[in-house]
Amino acid sequence: MTPKQQLESILSNQYESEDGDSYKVELLDGMSASEIENLKNQLPNSTLPNEIEELLRFSKGFEFYGLEEVRFDAFGHFGFEEMFPNSIQLAGDGFGNFWILDIDSKGNWNSVYYVCHDPAVIVKHSENLSEFIKHVDEFGQKGNQSNLDIIHEKTVMDIWSEKVGIMEKNEKDYDFESGQVELPEMFLVADLTDKPIKTGFPWGKSGPNTKIIRPTDEPIWIIEKRVKQGFLSRFFGGKK
Repeated sequence: MTPKQQLESILSNQYESEDGDSYKVELLDGMSASEIENLKNQLPNSTLPNEIEELLRFSKGFEFYGLEEVRFDAFGHFGFEEMFPNSIQLAGDGFGNFWILDIDSKGNWNSVYYVCHDPAVIVKHSENLSEFIKHVDEFGQKGNQSNLDIIHEKTVMDIWSEKVGIMEKNEKDYDFESGQVELPEMFLVADLTDKPIKTGFPWGKSGPNTKIIRPTDEPIWIIEKRVKQGFLSRFFGGKK
């Protein structure tokens, strides 16, 4: 299904909140031709995929219980450009964690990621926008048994505790010595290329101000690895 078709398919669904109140998707207005053109001019390569333009003409987002407003037009709101140079901030949970859609330099709208700050983890959440809308519907239907809730509550903790880590096991040979990026002295590579949803990596294991580099459009990140020094090595460090 296209994103518009997926959204239309859930409009008549009834959900029940934790308090027992029933609710439905509440659509936001669609965008005008001039608003769409303005957005297009901000996007990489000034490109907006046809199916996304069709969606935005229909609706720029929707209200859904348990999430902050879901928006399809929130380009550049997320920040964190070293991780996602171009993104749509689809939704937040109200606690500083966000679902974002990754846009490449050609203007293609790609996978959706859940970016969590506590623990500092990134998870591939949905393959594309259509699947994200489907996952929101599933969240309304199944609650804590849904993909969205499991990632939000459990998967991030499993990734942080390295029960399902991908970085230490990565044995691919990458050519990052092109001179285009300044590599950290020590680093790990997080490669989500062709990985299934619920796969991810911790981005904050080395503490605040960890250097993060995304060399290309591919879902591959270089994460600085800092080794904690013991007391004696700190005491004698730098002394000859």
